[in-house]
Amino acid sequence: MQQALWLFSKLTPLAVFDIVLVTLIFYGLLMLIRGTQADQLVRGILIVLLASAAVGYFFQLTIFNWLLQNTIPALLIAIPVIFQPELRRALEQLGRTGNIIIDRRNFHVPTSVERLAEEIARACALLAERGYGGLIVIERSTGLEEYAQTGTRIDGQVSADLLLQIFYKGSPLHDGAVIIRGDRIFAARCLLPLTETSDLDPELGTRHRAAIGVTENTDAICVVVSEETGAISLANHGHLARHLNEQKLALVLSALLQTPTGIAVSTRRNGALSKLKAMAKLPANGAAATNGRAKSPAGPLTRWFTKVGKSLPGGRLGRQVPR
Repeated sequence: MQQALWLFSKLTPLAVFDIVLVTLIFYGLLMLIRGTQADQLVRGILIVLLASAAVGYFFQLTIFNWLLQNTIPALLIAIPVIFQPELRRALEQLGRTGNIIIDRRNFHVPTSVERLAEEIARACALLAERGYGGLIVIERSTGLEEYAQTGTRIDGQVSADLLLQIFYKGSPLHDGAVIIRGDRIFAARCLLPLTETSDLDPELGTRHRAAIGVTENTDAICVVVSEETGAISLANHGHLARHLNEQKLALVLSALLQTPTGIAVSTRRNGALSKLKAMAKLPANGAAATNGRAKSPAGPLTRWFTKVGKSLPGGRLGRQVPR
């Protein structure tokens, strides 16, 4: 009891702030690695360290305890190497937040957004109809220059006809991704990183894996047309919505492109887009489609898309993602 009173007597506002700050840092780190491969890696490291410390303390192993104590500093040096993808993603998210704070007053909805969404959607519908594959990446706040350098530079107005010509099977530019910057086609035949996620639908091919991969590392939007099935899919923030038709794809693209990095702002279309939040879960048929697999309905975003989808011809935004 006296020790507890002594501890409370030492608490000052600055000490409380110090404790809260450290707690928030650890909480942020845990939230950053949640649901990633680093999650299991951290668990494994903690289990090994705790088991080693318990064995060394219980059996009083002097040399083993010395080795364990001198190994921990080396692990601290290895952390940036082991968790490089997670740290990079955290810094990119921090940078996007800074851009939003700085540019919030200057943000405006481009007048060409709806036309851009309609042209891309019409191009995807034509590609699916003719049995061509397609991979279209739309750049937002995160630059895609490193991927554009792997392809061929193009400076052309976005149009369904031009996209159709690029992805024509006889075209030398059809194998790879098209990167769109603003309302212009910036580059074609670009190479994209493939996702390292193993829990994917077996039906997903290289194009879909590339679409998920580029949206995991950036805030870009990626539209995929399957050459085998003609299915149209949209990837955003590492999540995939499949089996969209032309009208539904145009609606989703228009909603996403009218917001900076997926953050909701007050927009038109009967005020419904003001409910749009970061596309952490992109629904298909009223279900959140994560990495090509269907999950249970999640949150107001799913209900918003379901409500909008029911108002469209055909009833729903997209068919159920096959398991």
